Amino acid sequence: MNIRRPISTATLAGVSVLGLLALSACSPSGGARTEDGKLRVTASFYPMEFLARQIGGKHVEVTDLTKPGVEPHDLELTPKQTAQLGESGAVVYLKGLQPAVDAAVEQSGAQHVADAAALTSLEEHGTEVDGHHHTTGDNHSHSESEGGKDPHIWLDPVKYAEVAKGVNKTLAKADPKHKADYQKNTDALVEKLDGLNTEFKNGLKKRSSDTFLTTHAAFGYLAERYGLTEEAISGLDPESEPSAKRIRDLHTLAEEHHVSTVFFETIANPATAKALAGDLHLKTDVLDPLEGINAKSRGKDYFGVQRANLAALQKALGSK
Repeated sequence: MNIRRPISTATLAGVSVLGLLALSACSPSGGARTEDGKLRVTASFYPMEFLARQIGGKHVEVTDLTKPGVEPHDLELTPKQTAQLGESGAVVYLKGLQPAVDAAVEQSGAQHVADAAALTSLEEHGTEVDGHHHTTGDNHSHSESEGGKDPHIWLDPVKYAEVAKGVNKTLAKADPKHKADYQKNTDALVEKLDGLNTEFKNGLKKRSSDTFLTTHAAFGYLAERYGLTEEAISGLDPESEPSAKRIRDLHTLAEEHHVSTVFFETIANPATAKALAGDLHLKTDVLDPLEGINAKSRGKDYFGVQRANLAALQKALGSK
């Protein structure tokens, strides 16, 4: 006797995704190039998209999986986006930041993949509660990134430059014909990032305070690079709520370290930061983790927003 069982929508969706991946893998061209010969590059979120565009220039067509204004940590991919990864000539992503992207890249069969997490050294931020440089609130497990590592490497211009060099190699392997142009574009980008690093170093050299408060513990690498102390309200997860103990600790820290400002960001809800600032009679300002560019961003691209971040830090830390 045959027993008929209903097929769930989830099962059908899974079959559709697998079918699309199989089709793209079997396709003679693989969809790796556009009709006018450009290399199709898929980037996971804004910092990866920016690198791909800057390095690829006129030879690439870049698609960002994370739309402007969307919190990248919570991204869910559509079947179309998942299939797109398998059809890409190159993929640029950061393993450990977006679980849905990690899984899709692993299943995609893409031949040319640049994983930013493997192109520079990652560190644990938040376990040194009494240490210099940075602490990260209540969230010490850091489940965002594999092995408890902080993924926010792009906010440090030096580490971002290291990633750029790795992305260059991936694009050159995917499209050897334009290797020289990719190298030229990378050299120009690295020079600009070196300049930005110098701006941060000089701009934060003379200051009256080392400590800044922020909602999201995204600035550990930046803090470490320039000798600052990051104190985050909620840890690595921008949506998590701080404990009562953490709020009490922040009250003490703000007083002891002459903190003037509580920073919030453009994508996450600023309510907690504003409430804390009100309790402590402190100012509020934006420190952008640069996970996406939208209409509220203080700059049109990576460099514009980073310079706005520098100006905000200078004001908050009493830089002279």
